[in-house]
Amino acid sequence: MSLKSLMMLVLSVSLVIGVALTGGCVTGETVTPETPTRIIEDITPQEASTLIQDNQNNPDFIIIDVRTPEEFTEGHIENAININFNSETFRDELNQLDKDKTYLIYCRSGGRSGNALNIMAELNFREVYNISGGIIAWKAAGLPTTK
Repeated sequence: MSLKSLMMLVLSVSLVIGVALTGGCVTGETVTPETPTRIIEDITPQEASTLIQDNQNNPDFIIIDVRTPEEFTEGHIENAININFNSETFRDELNQLDKDKTYLIYCRSGGRSGNALNIMAELNFREVYNISGGIIAWKAAGLPTTK
């Protein structure tokens, strides 16, 4: 390779790097803070128990049982509120909640709460955890419920 070819290659690479590094500045785009990270995920009963313990005194942490009121009265996780997935107003009830709080949701076996997790993602909730296997898995792990 001749010296001239080598110099052209170095110049070309330098030019590409320079354009790449300054490209954001040239466009005049304003840089905005990154949107907060969203967490929408399934977790194990053990992880849920730890999450509950870590948020015992956190008013921005809400546990939602999406089973029917009858199922809820048979036994639920302590401090859970009941929002019936089968209710015609379920989506509207969720939409009225503060989307910046942290939510832990569950049902009997994970089906309804899995669907609720998807709805909450669509409604732009920031942080929602679903207990995989629902209250059945919770009890099977030896974790407590209350009436």
